[in-house]
Amino acid sequence: MEKHSLKEEALHYHSKDRPGKIEVIPTKETANQRDLSLAYSPGVAEPCLAIANDISDVYKYTAKGNLVAVVSNGTAVLGLGDIGPEAGKPVMEGKGLLFKIYADIDCFDLELNTKNIDEIVRTVKILEPTFGGVNLEDISAPACFEIEERLKKELNIPVMHDDQHGTAIISGAALLNALEIVQKDIAEVKMIISGAGASAISCTRIYVALGAQKKNIFMFDSKGLIHPDRTDLDGKKPEFVNGSVPASATLHELMQGADVFIGLSKGNLLSQEDVKIMAKDPVIFAMANPTPEISYDDATEARPDCIMATGRSDYPNQVNNVLGFPYIFRGALDVRATEINEPMKLAAVKALAELAKKPVPDIVNMAYENANLKFGREYIIPKPVDPRLITTVAPAVAEAAMNSGVAQKPIADWDAYIGQLAIRLGNDNAISRIIETKAKQGGKRRRVVFVDAEHLTVLKAAQIALEEKVAKPILLGNREKIEAMLKEYNIALPNVLIIDPHIPASEDEKRKLEEYAQRFYEKRKRKGFTLLEAEDVMRSRSYYGAMMVEAGDADAMVGGLSKKYNYTVKPALQVIGPRKGVKKVAGMHIIVTRQGPLFLADTTINHHLTSEDIADITELVAEEVESLNIQPKIALLTYSNFGSVPKGESAILMRQATAILQQRHPDWIVDGEMQAHMALNPEIRQQFFPFSKLGPHRANVLIFPNLSAANIAYNLLGHTAKMDIIGPILLGLNKPVHILQLGATVRQIVDMAGLAAYHADSK
Repeated sequence: MEKHSLKEEALHYHSKDRPGKIEVIPTKETANQRDLSLAYSPGVAEPCLAIANDISDVYKYTAKGNLVAVVSNGTAVLGLGDIGPEAGKPVMEGKGLLFKIYADIDCFDLELNTKNIDEIVRTVKILEPTFGGVNLEDISAPACFEIEERLKKELNIPVMHDDQHGTAIISGAALLNALEIVQKDIAEVKMIISGAGASAISCTRIYVALGAQKKNIFMFDSKGLIHPDRTDLDGKKPEFVNGSVPASATLHELMQGADVFIGLSKGNLLSQEDVKIMAKDPVIFAMANPTPEISYDDATEARPDCIMATGRSDYPNQVNNVLGFPYIFRGALDVRATEINEPMKLAAVKALAELAKKPVPDIVNMAYENANLKFGREYIIPKPVDPRLITTVAPAVAEAAMNSGVAQKPIADWDAYIGQLAIRLGNDNAISRIIETKAKQGGKRRRVVFVDAEHLTVLKAAQIALEEKVAKPILLGNREKIEAMLKEYNIALPNVLIIDPHIPASEDEKRKLEEYAQRFYEKRKRKGFTLLEAEDVMRSRSYYGAMMVEAGDADAMVGGLSKKYNYTVKPALQVIGPRKGVKKVAGMHIIVTRQGPLFLADTTINHHLTSEDIADITELVAEEVESLNIQPKIALLTYSNFGSVPKGESAILMRQATAILQQRHPDWIVDGEMQAHMALNPEIRQQFFPFSKLGPHRANVLIFPNLSAANIAYNLLGHTAKMDIIGPILLGLNKPVHILQLGATVRQIVDMAGLAAYHADSK
């Protein structure tokens, strides 16, 4: 993405709708006066009195136990430096967002307008009753050391300065694995540290705790080697002085024979000549952001035998703090730890290192367009999207807190705890990433026709689809209008084909229009269409786009953003039609929930269904869900639970459809008929209906008895609960055409284009 385009997109992202990235949402019922009387006066007096009687009950009756303060004064923000507390606030909101989406931890960001250490410590200290933990962020060294040390001593809740310890923990895990791969002993390796700030000091401390010897460590700041002869060493730098070489020794000189280089300084500091003189199988962690000390390409070209890591996501082995802090605080909060101590940090290091050695789940392989990620030189630490992080790192940290005596609420049932962690966020929640990756997997960018190209959101989506290599867009609409919008909104779509079916711009386009009309006439001449009518209908963008797909001039189509549903689905059925063996084309919506995606059908097409129809549609949905590497867990819904209403029409319909499906697919997880809450609440279902084939599973495929029920359900779920909606997805067509819902967002359009491209590839 162009730099100016990224700037515009980022500013729009942070300002659109409700400004910022976070909000506060009630967690209890507030539907009526009684709810409010319990939430506030007079009912709220009871938990107040309980806490006054036993202060530890604050964790029982309030959100304190899941609430972390992200505290900063904006003096060391990302790669931006001292930009002040207000300018740092977007970063702190972002930190809160990461806490939430990766570990389900709630956050308040606190930007303090002071550089006075005493004021910062005092402010955080008097806020201790509010929070279960404190994450210090983007506070410059050496002040950050004193602030953290004092707060850890004076507070009875966990405190961590992530800039110090986050990178240390993640790089520590990476270092252990890298040295294991090259068969070197951490106690014997010669290590060069470029940088002597908060992160570098903390990283080196971790390495020493893991077995590195200080006599083998050579640390450099901007003025040279950290040496005992220097008189200008401040903060914690004296901790890592090394007098075994002259004070004048340069970085380049000491790189001779070095086994490990750790960069936490500035970009382009290291040359290819520097790494060429390192020892065999060197380990190079160039972690300066956004520009590493040496680029991945330069380092691997100079030393093909190296193991290389950076802070960047576009190369292997990204040292990313999000692998650590959400899960470290999750484990600390869950045992009500009084601090985050060294054993807890080392437990996180070792848990991350061990996780990288385990087989990689499909969802991770898919997200990184690599069908076979495995432990080795290009995979020494887990990826941030790995759903196992929360169930691996958090329990390790919690256990270390217990073993080191800082846990106030020990965990007794580890299996139950790990189960609770697994369902906090839902491990299937990366559906957009799955779709995008599926679209890219074939290696060939599929041509996707965007029917509604005269709309700004469609053009923005087309740009993203092109830049992210999801699809190769073809735009249908008025050429002059589209080109004017591209110019006005600075949207780059180089070499993208624009076609106006209504006014062909060339002889080739005129011939193509005539060819399409003739093909349509041959298909529909015994359905009442004349050739003249066929020529007229082909000027419609939906018919023209569908015929492009049918004729092989495009691979897939998305449309319907501004027209009624039938405007797009009717051409798809008339021009393309169902694939062989499909009796009913069906519509499906994906609802993205915190517990994972829900697949709903038939939401858009079929009004009157038989039990056979419902079984056939369920098979189409199950096929689609499986293609996304998600196991279908299917519930056939109505108002009855397993015969509780023996004579109801839709109850009988879904009962019969269930029997058909269980006979056809005895190994499937499918059951019905049941009410929706039974499908989504396995605890209640197992209590009352322990025989159900859904067992302990929460259903992720919901099949409805008729179009009305399904359509109402997805609209209610999507709009009342403000959940993301993907769809409608047409299932069973011979070639892929998908329909955009009215008012679809850019992200939703990209998702639909990705699905269309993936379906084209799978055909």
